[in-house]
Formats: sequence, C-alpha cells, structure tokens
Amino acid sequence: MDIAAAVALVRPTDSIAVPLGPGVPGGFLHALGARTDFVDLQMFGALLPDLYELFTRSGVHYRSGFFGPAERFLRDSGASVDFVPADFRRFQTILHDLAPRVMATAAAPPVDGWVSLSLHAGASIPELRKAGADPERLLVVEVSPHFPRTMGVAPEHMHRFHVDEIDVLIETDRMPFELADAPPTDAERAIAEFATRYVHDGCTLQTGIGGIPSQVAKLLADGPSGDFGIHSEMFTTGLMHLHRAGKVTNRKSVSGLGRFDGFSVTTFAAGVRELYEWLHDNDQVRFLPVDIVNSPELIAENRDMVTINGALSVDLAGQVVADTIIGKQFSGIGGHEDFVGAPTLSDDGRSLICLPSTSTVAGELVNRVLAKLPYGSIISTPRHQVDIVITEFGVAELQGRTVRERARALAAIAHPQFRDELVEAALNWPVD
Repeated sequence: MDIAAAVALVRPTDSIAVPLGPGVPGGFLHALGARTDFVDLQMFGALLPDLYELFTRSGVHYRSGFFGPAERFLRDSGASVDFVPADFRRFQTILHDLAPRVMATAAAPPVDGWVSLSLHAGASIPELRKAGADPERLLVVEVSPHFPRTMGVAPEHMHRFHVDEIDVLIETDRMPFELADAPPTDAERAIAEFATRYVHDGCTLQTGIGGIPSQVAKLLADGPSGDFGIHSEMFTTGLMHLHRAGKVTNRKSVSGLGRFDGFSVTTFAAGVRELYEWLHDNDQVRFLPVDIVNSPELIAENRDMVTINGALSVDLAGQVVADTIIGKQFSGIGGHEDFVGAPTLSDDGRSLICLPSTSTVAGELVNRVLAKLPYGSIISTPRHQVDIVITEFGVAELQGRTVRERARALAAIAHPQFRDELVEAALNWPVD
C-alpha cells in the first residue's frame, strides 16, 4: 500500500503505538503529520529519533516511556507530551493494557516472505503480533532497504514477521537514525581508565551510549584482555569495534553450554551507518525481547558480568538520579536499575556507575556528587542496588559498606572544589 493510503486508515479519534527509537516508522509518522483532522489521537512511544509535526497537531496526545531531545523539545514547545514512569521491561505490560488499535514499526524489506524487525525487538513484539491477528486492529510495517536484516534466537524468538501477519506494508527510503559517539572529554577518559580495571579476560559486558562507554570499548579493543561476552540492552558502535578487534567469544555461561552462548545478546541497536551495515545478516548479534535481555536473573547468570552505566547525580547515601534534573524529566528509566542491580546477584559480577564529578551550567561549575539531593529530586536507582561509583577522581566501592563508610568513599571522589565540605558532611553522617 502507498503511504498516503496507509495514513488514511488512521481515524480522527484513534490510538497508535510505536516502538522505542530505532523501531519508529519515521516515514509513516511524518506522513501522519500532514493531517489536521485529529480529534483525539492517543500515541505511545519512546525516544523519538526525529521531530515529527504530528506531535504538534491539535488533538494529538503523546505518552512517552523515554525522553530524548525530540521529546524535550516538544514538551518545552507546549506540545501535549507526558512521561510514563516505567522501566523498559514494563513497556510490554503498558502496551498490553493500552491495546492501541494501530501498532506500527520499522523493519527490513521482506525476503522469502519474512520481514526482519531489524534494529529493535524491545517490548512491542507481542502487541504487534496481536494487532496483526485481530481484525479490529491494524498492524502497519514500514520497510526500507537501509534497515539491516537481523536475527533472533530460534525457535521461540525469531525476530521476524511473515507478510501474511501484516495488515499494511509500506515501503520508504528512510535511513535509520544515526547516533555518533561524541569524542570523550578528559574526565571521561580518566573514568574509562578506572572502569577498565574491573574488566578482565572472560567478562561479560553491558554498555550504553556516550563518551565513557565508547572510551571503555576502545581501551578494551586496544588492550590485552579478551574472551569477552556481550549481554547489553543496547548494541553500540563501540561494541562492534570490540567484535572486530577479535575480543568477543561470547562464552558467557560458566559451563560454556548456555542458551545464549556463541553470540551477543541485545534488544536494540543504535550507532552509525557502519554499525548498521555490519549488523546486516550478521549472526554474531541476536535481538531478543527486552523482558529476556533485561531480566536481572538472566543478567546475573552471565560469567563475570560487568555493567557500565551513567548517572546525572549521586548523593552520599549512594542514591542515584539518572533520568531527571530536580524532578524535570530528562531521559528515561530504561534498563538502568536492572543492569545496575543484577550483576551483584551473582558472586563475581560488578556494576559500575560512571559520571563526571561536575558539569558546567551557564558558565558555573555544578557539583554532581552531593551531600543531599535537592528537594524534588527523583531517585532512579536506590542505594541498595549500587555497587561501584566512578568519577575522574577515583572509585568508591559501596557494596557491603555501612552508610558512613559509603558517604566517606563517595566524598573522596568528588571534585576538589567541593570535596572538603562533602568530607565534613560524611564525617557527620547522616546529614540533617
């Protein structure tokens, strides 16, 4: 079907859901934005990869499970955008409860009747399948030759749909959105150096996007260690470089006979075009639903699991704020708590939270290691989940330490400009 005919199937009062980020059917959403007749269009998605006029239209209301630059811009511009607090795994339950009439996703073009879901498995596959099977609902799949054909794990999670399951198939020339790693700062390089000390031969790794994980991947690719496994919510350009360096064997289970041995596990991928070309028909990486990839029990089963995650701020109790700034939504919860808390469910796992000690805001140095979080702060990950915190000034190992020991360890890795007052606060912990 051509895209105009597909767009006409959406009612003025309707409900639509799209997957997170790389799974968003961009051509379909852009075409929907040309319509001005919406009365009450309820949308659900997360981490929009582009700005879509659709979300500026009267009558369109968007619920997002993860804010990115597009969501923040739309919100600040007055669009009807609201955040849904939920970790990534719970998107599946939310979609089940919402049961949107229209489910839409991006994919690779069909081969032998099968359409690969390409860069995203996430939480949407069950509801996509239900929509295709229900004559009262609509499954829209947008395919583009620029989206790589990827694979899942047989027999339960093949990461594909047969064309017979799809109500509407539209073809576009859309490119996957590119997410390049910014060059690391001096602080990020120092943090990465500390982080790699916790990675040894045989570790299974999880990393996200950004300067710190990118630098960690570079150091590991260039370093002497290897025999790594990959079990990561997000597959990045840095993890591709680790593969190319011959450092990934994916012997993730202790026995070497685990069901996810032999390939890297992820639930979505985001990076540069080189990554997408490398992923095409590459069985070294397998895409699985997020309830599997982000399961704390399955994460903890991996051999010597090391996870590397970021934060916006941390207090002397070890409470982590990772998705809001003084209560205002900045990003999302995603798999933060899952990957922070899961490694230490096993005896040999380690969880690293990495953040520069300060930020510069309007020319002023702002502390990110705080005695107490500001009023209105929202905790992303509670203190009892946190293992290791790293800044450019050192490492604070928190697991098993008392509240006073934790406070002193965190104060010691703060920026020198703020360290004395934090050390004093730690000596008098708890802070009134």
